[in-house]
Amino acid sequence: MTYTPFFVHGADRPARWLITCDHASNLVPPFVGGGDLGLPSADMERHIAYDPGAYAVSQMLGERLDAPVIASNFSRLVIDPNRGEDDPTLVMQLYDGTIIPANRAATAADREARLDACYRPYHAALADLAARPDTVIVSVHSFTPQLRGRPRRPWEIGILHPDGETFSPHLISALLSPGDLCVGVNEPYTGYLPGDAIDTHGTKPGRPNSLIELRNDLISDTAGQEIWAERLAEALPLALMASGL
Repeated sequence: MTYTPFFVHGADRPARWLITCDHASNLVPPFVGGGDLGLPSADMERHIAYDPGAYAVSQMLGERLDAPVIASNFSRLVIDPNRGEDDPTLVMQLYDGTIIPANRAATAADREARLDACYRPYHAALADLAARPDTVIVSVHSFTPQLRGRPRRPWEIGILHPDGETFSPHLISALLSPGDLCVGVNEPYTGYLPGDAIDTHGTKPGRPNSLIELRNDLISDTAGQEIWAERLAEALPLALMASGL
């Protein structure tokens, strides 16, 4: 069977939204360690390997907004599509206290092979989908409620954006307006990374965009995923209308 580094759902959907899911899968392709990074299966089910629940929410959100969805089909531990090619964390050797055995010995040639087989095809397809002039990119991620040895994270959803980005503040307002959500602004991470997927396909080309982080215990089942997809499908158009973009 031929390996596919990404999936696209609804490529011909007419909405100006483009839903992306950079960390949709925990798959290790067969050409990387025979499909094994040397981690126990329990670790491959953790947030270190992918963003649990994010892919399902992305698909549901795309259906509700009548928008295309693109999702990676490789673990972030193989190579992280939400990093620039020159980022030292592109191939992680240690993540949340877990050493990644296959990455400790990865060579420059291994890194290049993963770029060619996984990372670059995903970004090329994302660029093609984003090419229409009025595209608004929404990148869906999830985060763990608690890193090892760290305080529990209170936020239910976080919106990440750089200073001066003009769409996300309106999305934050739309999410806060009902008054029943704990919304993190640049939480649980600050801002964005130069060269990451949103910077490359959204910020630098001048496209409206937002990176959404959902706490993964809230989207661990279909019911939770549907709740958050519906909530976002209501908030995003309101934010776009308020932004005037």
